[in-house]
Amino acid sequence: MGFQISKEQQMIQQMAREFARKELAEKAADRDKNHEYPADSLKKMGELGLLGMLVSETYGGEDMGTVAYSLALSEIAYACASTAVIMSVHNSICCGSLERFGTEEQKETFLRPMAAGEIIGAFALTEPEAGSDPQSMACTAEKDGNHYLINGTKRFITSGKNGGVTILLARTAPTGSKGITAFLITPDLPGFEVGRVEDKMGQCASDTVDLNFTNCRVPASRMLGKEGEGFLVAMSGLDAGRIGIASLALGIGTAALDEAKKYARKREQFGKPISEFQGIRWMLADMAMDVEAARLLVLNAAATKERGENCTAQASMAKCYASEMAQRVTGQGIQIHGGYGYTKEYPVERFYRDARITTIYEGTNQVQRIVIANDLMKDQKKKRKNKTAA
Repeated sequence: MGFQISKEQQMIQQMAREFARKELAEKAADRDKNHEYPADSLKKMGELGLLGMLVSETYGGEDMGTVAYSLALSEIAYACASTAVIMSVHNSICCGSLERFGTEEQKETFLRPMAAGEIIGAFALTEPEAGSDPQSMACTAEKDGNHYLINGTKRFITSGKNGGVTILLARTAPTGSKGITAFLITPDLPGFEVGRVEDKMGQCASDTVDLNFTNCRVPASRMLGKEGEGFLVAMSGLDAGRIGIASLALGIGTAALDEAKKYARKREQFGKPISEFQGIRWMLADMAMDVEAARLLVLNAAATKERGENCTAQASMAKCYASEMAQRVTGQGIQIHGGYGYTKEYPVERFYRDARITTIYEGTNQVQRIVIANDLMKDQKKKRKNKTAA
């Protein structure tokens, strides 16, 4: 069954497409080369409502739904994956976590300007020794009167340098998932420092940094949710985050397919365009099938979430397949370009580099397979548990 999007969703997709190809596409290569953060473009995206797509109208958002968000994010990624990952983290995880767990004061102070694009959000979970296993985190938050003292280092934080607010996960108890608490960190807090800026393979216009905390004094009023709810805060945003990364990967793969088609039509060998050779045509056909399969998985996950149904397995399937599709399709795009594809003269080289990280973002694809398998086998686990209880 084909996936039908509404006229309103089509309008949002078209708006994002026009903005991305006019505003982002021409700047993407230079921004990638110069590691230039897209601040001016993000401001315009805020004005268009693209940075508050999932936020309710109560707090100045557009409340457009997950499907429209996925469509728009793919269009942004088609032109600039760096800008798209900033949009994804900001919308899917940061705004969503604040709306679900924030106090009214926190929502007015942070969520409202985030929805308008006046503040960009970052999410600080990963540490040097804690990635796929967040319960291994060592960053601590010790109660000190009406404040908490934060000590530790967070690693690979998207928008950590340029973000206006960071959702930080830290330990308020020595062990266990219930010993983790979330805090809202702003750059003005004493003891907060931006550390190493990563020199990355791709998505170079998006800053990825270390965040260092040395007795960083955070008011207790900056706690997001209750003490011990940090793991819940982190997990609650994973489905949306994975749909976001899947949408990002879909945009990259679609762009690579279009560039490959364009090049194959104009490149001539043996007296005719290479698009007329069966070997190239079959490569393009495989790429198109791959992109379309990913598109349907992504939209299905987005629609399932929008209906309010559990979408954990669907989100993991979409993220896993779309990210691996992006790797395959960008690689095939380079192959069709031949030697030119290996140069920075053509955008497929950048697409290839940008695609690689999508298999790692929001949980590696090995973790996604664990999530999917657990969902497949949950009935077996339930039966074994009931048998043991009997």
